[in-house]
Amino acid sequence: MPTGAAKLGARPAAAFVFAATALAHARSLAGGFIWNDRDYVTAPALRSWAGLGRIWTEVGATQQYYPLLHSLFWAQHRLWGDRPLGYHLVAVLLHAGAAVLFGYVLRELFRDRLPARFDGAEWLAALLFGLHPVHVESVAWISEQKNTWSLAFYLAAARAYLAFDRSRRPGAYALASALFVLSLLCKTVTATLPAALLVALWWRRGRLDWRRDGGPLGAWLLAGAAAGRFSSGVERLYGGAVGPDFDLSPLARMLVAGRAFWFYLLNLIAPFRLDFIYPRWVVDPSAWWQWLFPLAAAALAVVLWAVRRRSRAPLAACLFFAGSLVPVLGFVNLYGARYSWVWDHWQYQADLGPIALVAGAVVGCWSPRAARLGGRPAAAAAVLLATVGLGTLAWRHTGMFHDDWTLYAENLRLNPASWMAHNNRGLLLEAQPGHADEAMAEYRAALALKPDFQEAHNNLGHSLEQRGQLTAAAQEYEAAVRIRPNFADAYYNLGNAEAEQGHWAAALAAYRRAVQVRPGSADFHYNLANALVATGDPAAAEAEYRTVLALDPGHAGAHNNLGRLLYRQPGHRAEAIEQYRQALRLADSPEAHTNLGQALADDPATAAAAAAEFQAAIAQRPAYPDAHYYLASLLARQGDLPGAQAELERTLALNPNLAEAHNNLAILLARQGRFRPALAELEAALRLNPGFAPAYFARAAVLAQLGDRDGAAATLHQLLQLEPGNPQALRLLQQLGP
Repeated sequence: MPTGAAKLGARPAAAFVFAATALAHARSLAGGFIWNDRDYVTAPALRSWAGLGRIWTEVGATQQYYPLLHSLFWAQHRLWGDRPLGYHLVAVLLHAGAAVLFGYVLRELFRDRLPARFDGAEWLAALLFGLHPVHVESVAWISEQKNTWSLAFYLAAARAYLAFDRSRRPGAYALASALFVLSLLCKTVTATLPAALLVALWWRRGRLDWRRDGGPLGAWLLAGAAAGRFSSGVERLYGGAVGPDFDLSPLARMLVAGRAFWFYLLNLIAPFRLDFIYPRWVVDPSAWWQWLFPLAAAALAVVLWAVRRRSRAPLAACLFFAGSLVPVLGFVNLYGARYSWVWDHWQYQADLGPIALVAGAVVGCWSPRAARLGGRPAAAAAVLLATVGLGTLAWRHTGMFHDDWTLYAENLRLNPASWMAHNNRGLLLEAQPGHADEAMAEYRAALALKPDFQEAHNNLGHSLEQRGQLTAAAQEYEAAVRIRPNFADAYYNLGNAEAEQGHWAAALAAYRRAVQVRPGSADFHYNLANALVATGDPAAAEAEYRTVLALDPGHAGAHNNLGRLLYRQPGHRAEAIEQYRQALRLADSPEAHTNLGQALADDPATAAAAAAEFQAAIAQRPAYPDAHYYLASLLARQGDLPGAQAELERTLALNPNLAEAHNNLAILLARQGRFRPALAELEAALRLNPGFAPAYFARAAVLAQLGDRDGAAATLHQLLQLEPGNPQALRLLQQLGP
């Protein structure tokens, strides 16, 4: 390839690299969404133009604060919605494009620096990068578009800077700086670019001019450091990168870094057992053998420094590799380290350095002396084997990422101790009817491997809640938030479990904490509002419902419940009706029809429309007692007593515990002179609600009609104990006489 690339020129070589890379990863186009992909595919609340603004202005609105990345996801969702093919196609094209950009960056870097025999080394490096199977995770996993987008901008910025270094034109520097900022806005691991450029320039010139190089790149270093620091804070606050899993001493972090360095290098050299979640090794500074990893890395640095006068390339490649890995070596808390200290996608950018070194070494075999010794055919064969071999390995490894079932099955085959795979298999099983027992078994398997795994506690709690074991569910949620105090979903689920038990004060506290941790969640605010209604704070509930609608204008439940609050406030009937109608435009629900009918029934002019709303609710849900009850009230006001009675009887057949329906049916029966059945209904109402004042008055009136003056008087005295000074009771008591 090298000599051929030199003869054919850059464009054919670039086209070959692009096509070969795209072909090797084409299998991912048949894949679906895996694990947390749907956290990156734009959430419903962010799909509007206002949502796009929130992506940029609201930290916590997205999984990570990478606003350009999530804007690009936002644009993609406009194009292909929730269909994974489009996202996979973008990832494949980005990776293939990044491989080509890598070739052009090396072409610029190698210009006038390497002898002619190294012509084509840049395209061999680009090909090796594009085909290497360790990069499959960054391509086949849609979430990792943050890798492919950021690397594309990273390489474009590097190429632009190298052009500036040659021309020193301000426009070239401005372009390079803009591209660097774009890379940071996709993923802040690209903050290492200025340091990488300094290494590359040192390799090229043998020295650095701090005025020439330090000034322009110093500004980038400051920008990258600020972006990295901010991103680290977001990772801790919103990403959950806190807790016992991250409580490591500086010495322990050094052990993680040393071992991770060699792990990544080995995966690059021998990519034969690549996995998704690798075993998370135990870090123990007291174990002497664990110190061999950082000591060996230090020894390697010493050796490469010693041979730098013969060739700076090995030291430069090593510095690039290690420096690019610094953000993911354990010195900074990253959420993924909860599951494993190492991930394939974390070495995506760092691999550029060693791959360039290997490509240069291989192409060096095309020297005249090597040709005479037979080195050229051997090198050509090695390139061909590497191309076919790496492409085949990449194609095969891509199959692991086809879907969640395949991913976790393969992960558990390679790493049986993967608690995350057990947990996520549980989620898949729980989503299938009839597999609840298997799901719980997976969660418990995860907890057996890692007792402080908060997600498994949360998921087990949800499974128990679905079975009605609310106390046990609450205990699991509480365990989850003890382990991770900012676990918003667990607080939310705890609130739900407490609310289902009627523990509204506890539910309210849990919802408040969930909202505090994740203020951008419309669902969290919605359930908090419902809890505020239940605890008797309608003003605060109204504010929360309005917050829900500010976050998600399409939240039908919030429109409906806000309408209910407004309906209870004098002078807000018209606004309540509009909220109900908006709810119905968004979701045709029997609850909203019934509430709208209740509001319309207050005005005789809209009584017919009210009846139509009640009938619409009943048509959707014939067994909806509230719709029958309010329709009965409307019919009674219109004088249709038989119709009202029939609706009340249907109401009580559906819900015999509704005291108001028993009372109203009793009144209708009494109007027909059926006092004994009416009395039975009133007795039922008072059994259900001993404090129901209207039923006491109606009972007294019925007893009076039946001639039981003493019983009527006793009932009125009971009413007066509930409502001293009740004028109706005093008047009827006076009529009964002594």
